[in-house]
Amino acid sequence: MSVLFGGLILLWFGLFLLSLSLGSAAIPLDQVFRIITHQDVQNSVWTQIIWQLRLPRAIAATFAGAALSIGGLQMQTLFNNPLAGPFVLGINSGASLGVALVILGTGFLGGVLGNFSIAVAASTGAIAVLSLVLAISRRVPHNATLLILGLMIGYVSNSLVTLLLHFSPSEAMRLYLSWTFGSFAQIQREQLPIFITLITVGGGLAYLCAKPLNALLLGKQYAQSVGLDLKKIRRLLIVSTALLAGTVTAFCGPISFIGIAVPHLCRGLLKTVNHRLLLPAVTLLGSSLALLADIIAQLPGSQLTLPLNTVTALFGAPIIIILILRRYR
Repeated sequence: MSVLFGGLILLWFGLFLLSLSLGSAAIPLDQVFRIITHQDVQNSVWTQIIWQLRLPRAIAATFAGAALSIGGLQMQTLFNNPLAGPFVLGINSGASLGVALVILGTGFLGGVLGNFSIAVAASTGAIAVLSLVLAISRRVPHNATLLILGLMIGYVSNSLVTLLLHFSPSEAMRLYLSWTFGSFAQIQREQLPIFITLITVGGGLAYLCAKPLNALLLGKQYAQSVGLDLKKIRRLLIVSTALLAGTVTAFCGPISFIGIAVPHLCRGLLKTVNHRLLLPAVTLLGSSLALLADIIAQLPGSQLTLPLNTVTALFGAPIIIILILRRYR
């Protein structure tokens, strides 16, 4: 097991360095090391590219991939549903509605908060949906019912977004659609401390819930027999996942498939359902796959850039298809 975790760490580290090296302008790895260690380099422009563009992007991909994977693992365990993801409770839809109101609405918030306007709008939408889900969870005892209600909240939010798009000018529509493609480049250097802090808090809550998550795998009756407060644990898991997924959506846009696919990959690699092992595994593998998807999306050596969600779907969709076929088999 230690060899496997060592391999995951090396995989993340190698992809992190590649993300700094590859792009429209290739930078040799030895020069990347010199730039990071504040040594003189052959080309001073490379220093600006690394510190201003590629390093913030790589850090954002690392934390975003980890956050989505942890959130997906929690939701799959809570709802006992292999196809559940971090956005299953409508958090993503609420964030999208908040952004739509800013971009397609008056634009007042954009004038007041500048670069932080979209992040604040997405966070507000995600918090609004989270508050509604938590209020419902106090009255609804069954997870399946809560899951259905979360999906309905998402449908209502998406309908409102569609309505706004229908009455919006083409320029605003293009701006909103570009946000929905997802990108780790959307987050700026001054936003990184907030981004990292929120994800660290959400991830910390998830790690504290590792033992309760293992108990939930054995059923509600077993969890209650060992003294777990199921309502409290459910609220903690919802808050943790909402914080992780909402933060990523707020700063990077809605990023699909990573949160669903990575937990299944880690269960297959580790051959275990123990969350004390799965949580660090999904953290490392999620970060690595997010970095890999971002590298591919950049089309190294080209001036073109692919939508990030296009690349993540190419990874995630085959995994989901294989999962469904295995369940039937």
